[in-house]
Amino acid sequence: MEKLNIKDLQQGQVFDFGSLTFSDDDIINYAKMFDPLPFHTDKKIAEQSPFKALISSGPQVFNTFYIKQWVPILGHTVLCGLEINNWKFMQPIYANQPTICKVTITYLRKNEEKRHVVITWRYEFFNPKGEMAQTADVTVMHKL
Repeated sequence: MEKLNIKDLQQGQVFDFGSLTFSDDDIINYAKMFDPLPFHTDKKIAEQSPFKALISSGPQVFNTFYIKQWVPILGHTVLCGLEINNWKFMQPIYANQPTICKVTITYLRKNEEKRHVVITWRYEFFNPKGEMAQTADVTVMHKL
């Protein structure tokens, strides 16, 4: 995707960020740095966990799509982040299975006088069965 003009965005607009698959190594390496719990860093321990297999750290999915998809098209417009709400983990994200990401603008308020717009972005992540695995509402102030 190419960079977007913030003035062209509308509430209700949906972006399909496609899918990503996290390998065992992707999950283990991320977890070693940011979430070193044994069921994220050790396949044998993960197999004995309630998940029965290696799963990603919760923030890994959001952080990866944010860096690879959202920042390249909208990062140039960001003034600051304001909040993250309703971050929910409903289903685990397993290694070597695709995760699909859709992002919807659920709130958009322009302030022409201050030359900024506040947007709430709803991130939704789905597993291969189409079940929602994770969701988060991220509110960002963008420059007009």
